Amino acid sequence: MTLTPPPFDPELAAVLAASGHTSIATGITPETIAAQRELLLDGVASVAELSRDGVFTIAEHTAPGPAGAPDISLLVARPRTAVGPRPVLYHTHGGGLIMGNNRFGLEPVLDLAEQLNLVVVSVAYRLAPEHPFPAGLEDAYAGLLWTARKAASISADPERIVLVGGSAGGNLAAALALLARDRREVEVIGQLLMYPMLDDRNDSISARQMTGLGVWDSVSNRTAWDAVLGTARDGEVSPYAVPARAADLTGLPPAFLDAGSAETFRDEVVGYAQRLWAAGGNAELHVWPGAYHGFDTFAPQAAISQHAMMARGQWLARLLGE
Repeated sequence: MTLTPPPFDPELAAVLAASGHTSIATGITPETIAAQRELLLDGVASVAELSRDGVFTIAEHTAPGPAGAPDISLLVARPRTAVGPRPVLYHTHGGGLIMGNNRFGLEPVLDLAEQLNLVVVSVAYRLAPEHPFPAGLEDAYAGLLWTARKAASISADPERIVLVGGSAGGNLAAALALLARDRREVEVIGQLLMYPMLDDRNDSISARQMTGLGVWDSVSNRTAWDAVLGTARDGEVSPYAVPARAADLTGLPPAFLDAGSAETFRDEVVGYAQRLWAAGGNAELHVWPGAYHGFDTFAPQAAISQHAMMARGQWLARLLGE
């Protein structure tokens, strides 16, 4: 079988070329994680910028962390025009589970929140390799519990919480859906998984096709998973760390999944959607032609990015009855 990579969408290719790089966040090794963290945070919006000239009221909250762990930070964005308790987008940020903070990757989430008048809660979780699994996931779960239990204090509706995350944030959103189902402490009504990082095995055709190309390749992916799983690689890997390894996908909330045709995660995202359907689940899948990983954040004005945002918004509107 050919490993010739799919071509990039012309608009997206032009944006990548204009960056001066032939690829972005490819070839990351353990030795370069620290430098990559600094590069990523250089482009993260400030709290003032996230308010969008007063469209959102931004507040930062501290919530109890998991047992024996530090407290966690939650950034809450609420539309000023919202009236009464509003549905919540509970956001887990991307960055390979080794980079980023709760302001990273918020722009497309705030776009959806602005469109539908939704509250956003974005959690800061501990990063690997300093804090391997399950630290980050347990932080995210603690923040989810706080969101449900303190919903009234942020004018949110605890019965309409949607998990949302891109890339590694999609991994955590999918894992939180599994945890919420199994622990039965909090209800979530949907999971919006944008080009999610779901499988540590890194052996798909798309992972091999895109090595060294586009944004986030199999080399970076292997580095991230080794950091997250640590010694767990030597034994049975938890499905809460790697949702693609979950044997039981029944009883999960409706899901939206998307990926680019020209990205490492394409095949694992398609496979996860197929397994959700096989388990009797409700899932909507989009594979955007010629899109590389994170395309909508690198080129938000590109036609394919606009189509992706529209599809996500329409799915959310149907889910929420808005």
